[in-house]
Amino acid sequence: MRVSVKNEAELEEFMSRPSARLVDYVAGLDGDIAIVGAAGKIGVTLAMMASRAVKAARTAKKVYAVSRFSDPSARERIEKEGVTAIACDLLDQDAVAKLPKAANVLFLAGRKFGTQGAQDLTWATNTLAPANVARRYSKSRIVAYSTGCVYDFTSAVSGGSVERDPPEATGEYAQSTLGRERVFEYYSRAFGTKVCQFRLNYAIDLRYGVLRDIADKVYAGLPVDLSSPSYNCIWQGDVLERTILSLALCDSPPVILNISGPETASVRWTAGEFALRFGKPAVFKGEERPEARTYLNNAAKSFKIFGYPTVSLLEMIDMTAEWIASGGSSLGKPTHFEVTDGKY
Repeated sequence: MRVSVKNEAELEEFMSRPSARLVDYVAGLDGDIAIVGAAGKIGVTLAMMASRAVKAARTAKKVYAVSRFSDPSARERIEKEGVTAIACDLLDQDAVAKLPKAANVLFLAGRKFGTQGAQDLTWATNTLAPANVARRYSKSRIVAYSTGCVYDFTSAVSGGSVERDPPEATGEYAQSTLGRERVFEYYSRAFGTKVCQFRLNYAIDLRYGVLRDIADKVYAGLPVDLSSPSYNCIWQGDVLERTILSLALCDSPPVILNISGPETASVRWTAGEFALRFGKPAVFKGEERPEARTYLNNAAKSFKIFGYPTVSLLEMIDMTAEWIASGGSSLGKPTHFEVTDGKY
């Protein structure tokens, strides 16, 4: 599949285009959909896809997008798709209690970057906000975003962490994210709330993601760090579809699901691919050790359920290179995939 997107509107349209199976699923889904934490990197396009699927299914379901909406453009873009935007501080228990009824909740709210120096806010965002939402939607199905950072670091030869591996969270971001999982687990066990813990590593949008991080370095002639020699990633459009389809997996106690692409990809190889496309040499720093441990996510279980992603790694590399070479925008939010001390 050769895809070329020229601007952000085309990019978001492509990422949020619902598949036929998603439209069929949404057609049979009971109740409305609430996307909580909808103004972030993934939430805007998720709200768009949910709304487009509802329209294509010709149902009367409502799609709500809940966020503080500190960026007015995020609200404008989703409202243009027919989504009902609701401004809400998720740390305000009373405000959360007034959110509209929804049988299906997609929870994306969280804090990662800026944790160092503001650990209290990270913990509040990653544990108190989920408690407020879980209390309000205790009778709903909840797909709760999490991260592979709750696992221990592992090497490429391991094949990556699997869902049965016990958590071994390093650093306050990962610990607080595990706290978020435990909050949803508590409500699931105590009140029968059906939950899917959606452990994602890493979504690719041409404006950010691990591929963007590597490509930016190559394009600028800066050294690419090899201290974390490998990574996983998956196209954001595939993530969005899997998020909504995962409502069917929600259960009590919660189901855990790793979400990523099928490759354990090499950082050196990836930099080389971008070097070929840019016509520039790839420069490296750090020691590349096969036994080096980093965050790697084995998503084989998800492939059994959903099949393989529709956009391949090389296609993502092609699109990212074309986007950067043509002056495409960046969100300015590096993933810090190379971090192995848990400090963000």
